[in-house]
Amino acid sequence: MTTPALSGRIVVVTGASRGIGWNAALAVAEAGAHVIAIARTVGALEELDDAIKAKGGSATLVPLDLKDLEAIDRLGYSIYERWGKLDGLVGNAGQLGLITPVAHLDQKEWDTVMTVNVTANYRLIRSLDPLLRQSDAGRALFLTSGAAVTCRPYWGAYSASKAALEAIVRTYAAEIDSSTVRANLLDPGPLHTQMRAKARPGEDPATLQHPGVVAPDIVRMIAPGFTDNGTRFEFLSKNVTRFL
Repeated sequence: MTTPALSGRIVVVTGASRGIGWNAALAVAEAGAHVIAIARTVGALEELDDAIKAKGGSATLVPLDLKDLEAIDRLGYSIYERWGKLDGLVGNAGQLGLITPVAHLDQKEWDTVMTVNVTANYRLIRSLDPLLRQSDAGRALFLTSGAAVTCRPYWGAYSASKAALEAIVRTYAAEIDSSTVRANLLDPGPLHTQMRAKARPGEDPATLQHPGVVAPDIVRMIAPGFTDNGTRFEFLSKNVTRFL
């Protein structure tokens, strides 16, 4: 019998209450990992837990708002106390913000998008890097978007946040290049998610693929055998950009 790709590993998944994050957490658990599932919505996390248990997997549920930056620090300490290491991090949680001209962006809205999409991921790296280094093959994967490059009109906050996220992850990847830790980016492209529906309310959802289709690549990119570092992978086009 083939050993699951993530057998015995500990993996954090943020934004695990729905969409890509929910499907990623389920796939990671099916691949043998114990999932630390993070989201704001307790009810959705409990539904995820039921789905994981139905597949024979296990999870620890962490109701956490990523805008609570000090809670991210406490998360790292809690993981250290219980497991002493972390094998994988899937930074999936994201905030779209308002689709509006840059000149009309409210400061509070800007701050929320940047906190969730950028600052929270920097704090996750800062909190969890020592734990990833304790793994034999720590893997960090962050979900990005083509908006970081295309910079469509009215998407200013989201585009800026994803561009900043990519810069942080690429920098982190260069800093850990001589270690056993690897950090990469995954652009899932347009999938049938709540965020996509909010961004494109007139779009026919039947033209989009289910968010679960990207889950196998997420599992692949946080498995010990995936040794790329500083790579940006586009799921739909299969384009790979290597920065290191």
